[in-house]
Amino acid sequence: MNDDTTAETFEGQPSANDRRIITEDGLEARIAAIVEPVVEQLDYRLVRVRLSQMNGMTLQIMAERPDGTMSVEDCEAISRAVSPVLDMEDPIDREYHLEVSSPGIDRPLVRRSDFEAWSHHLLKLEATRVVEGRKRFRGKVVEVEADGVRLERSEIQPGEDAIVSIPFDAIADARLVLTDELIDAALKADKAARKGLGDNDNDDPDGTPEA
Repeated sequence: MNDDTTAETFEGQPSANDRRIITEDGLEARIAAIVEPVVEQLDYRLVRVRLSQMNGMTLQIMAERPDGTMSVEDCEAISRAVSPVLDMEDPIDREYHLEVSSPGIDRPLVRRSDFEAWSHHLLKLEATRVVEGRKRFRGKVVEVEADGVRLERSEIQPGEDAIVSIPFDAIADARLVLTDELIDAALKADKAARKGLGDNDNDDPDGTPEA
């Protein structure tokens, strides 16, 4: 197994350290069950686990700090902690490349607090089942309810309501769409979080130190 760590700016500041409601299945779910307790023990939060065929096979672990910051050093700390556990549990039956990163600006939304923190920003959502005639949606969350979200669609077909209610248990994937508004909000959130930590260095906004 080869280790690599990358870091990007984490943009949201969730209202609570709630559990993930959008999770993996199959082998990815097994891996998530192995690494999530390790990540949480280090006071980080697991966002997502993904396996891809990039560079042979790559295991991507997305994580974040609850306070909204993420650095190269944070990614390295997680990598060092999960690598021996993965080696011991050995869930993947072939060589793979481990990549630890932050969620990025166009991040996936996996917790109720993610939808709250990034409501009124454009997102794309894929459902596990047909909801009001569709499985794919694009729009902005206007309300987060106990068991789902109310989404204002950006694309409306004749006969469709502008607002659609989508249960959390019907969401397969939800991700922010990169817009100027989102970039501005993300940079402001990151700056505020770093100021709260007393981080006044000159590192780039993506957490990568300047050369």
